Amino acid sequence: MSMSNLQSSQNTSSSVKFKAGKKILVIGNGGRENTIVEALLRSPQDVEVFNFASSINPGIKKLIGVGNIIVGNYMDLEEIKKVGNEIKPDFAVVGPDDPIGIGAVDALKEIGIGSFAPTKKNAQLESSKAFTRNLLAKYDIEGSPDFLVSTEVEDTQSRKDFYDKFQGSIVVKADGLLGGKGVLVGGEHFDNFEIAEDFAIKSIEKFDRVVLEEKLIGEEFSLISLVDGVTVLDTPAIQDHKRAFDGDMGPNTGGMGCISDERNSLPFLDKKDLEDAHQITVEVMDAIERKNGERFVGVMYGGFMKTKNGIKLIEYNARFGDPEALNILPILETDFVNICEKAIAGKLFEVGKLAFKPVATVVKYLCPEGYPDDPVKDVVINQKSNDLEHVYFASVAEENGDLILKGSRAVGILGVGSTIDEARIDCEEKIKNFSGPLFYRKDIGTKELVQKRMDHIKKIL
Repeated sequence: MSMSNLQSSQNTSSSVKFKAGKKILVIGNGGRENTIVEALLRSPQDVEVFNFASSINPGIKKLIGVGNIIVGNYMDLEEIKKVGNEIKPDFAVVGPDDPIGIGAVDALKEIGIGSFAPTKKNAQLESSKAFTRNLLAKYDIEGSPDFLVSTEVEDTQSRKDFYDKFQGSIVVKADGLLGGKGVLVGGEHFDNFEIAEDFAIKSIEKFDRVVLEEKLIGEEFSLISLVDGVTVLDTPAIQDHKRAFDGDMGPNTGGMGCISDERNSLPFLDKKDLEDAHQITVEVMDAIERKNGERFVGVMYGGFMKTKNGIKLIEYNARFGDPEALNILPILETDFVNICEKAIAGKLFEVGKLAFKPVATVVKYLCPEGYPDDPVKDVVINQKSNDLEHVYFASVAEENGDLILKGSRAVGILGVGSTIDEARIDCEEKIKNFSGPLFYRKDIGTKELVQKRMDHIKKIL
């Protein structure tokens, strides 16, 4: 709905009358935002949630009603302020990286609205790989691999020297937001300098710089932390599966699914691994405020790797991951509304330790056939029941009661259980509820793939 229709919709739909309780604005309309809205509504407090979206998410619509959804361009800062002035929420939660990166939080702050998300300056933690690597180097924070920041197209020799130093075993990272697809890994995406150099030049031309890093060997994991510039509260450790097809084959995607075990951790991680990753986040959070003069409020999503030389930082994101949010928020037992309010106020320490259900989780995304390179679009998929728990919609539209594929990851399914395998089985049972030109990774959460990760760690340590 356009801004001009917002007021009329409020007058004609009884579901959108402002309540006496707290009003919260959620920006974004993917699977991540579906879980964010759900988590906010579980609060024991009296809340009403509004969603500023680029399109109507069927899952969010079911939770808050179509009248509480404002459709517009959330990449337009003036439009964000118009929505904020119309709704006057107690606070906002900005979900996607793009509006965070252009300054959505700063725009809302201008009109007196606090946000559970970082400012544009602090969001460089995600939007600029160079910013993050230089930050760790400046403040002597452990966890970085060897790296090179290159800013000149003509400086081929420096990049070639770095490539040769590690015999091509490097990672080339575009220094900007490319939807999780801005990284080329030596031995996987390229096997000669020319391919790496071509990507590096394109990154410099688009973002003014590129980052080359030593390739790390180990097992990746995500430790997503909720922070306020003073306190760091960790969520369960998650492992994402980026490759499109079974066996970790095919092109990289935004994430085909994630796992977490019944300890709210991963089978190959121990207590010290999580403590070391936590400490890196604490030090980086402190360093950002020292450098930028602003508290980092919101989510610090650390992508880490367990290596023979300890825990290493791959990168940070400045928001919840998608699909990781689907593993984390549905099992969060602490009041998410209170978490957001305390973080914005700089009093997150008052929340204490976060509480999560002691369950294993497996998330799998149903994707349109051909994803990510040539996905089918504008095709109907079928859903037997719309009352299943832990089903989250992403790139799906609802037209005349039909669910329509829009070309990207479509439906995120969360399975829970006392073990990862039980959670996988639960997830697979829910997947049977959907049919159409869809595919998903069947191997995520299997005993075989989990054991493969364990064997890999034993081999390298």
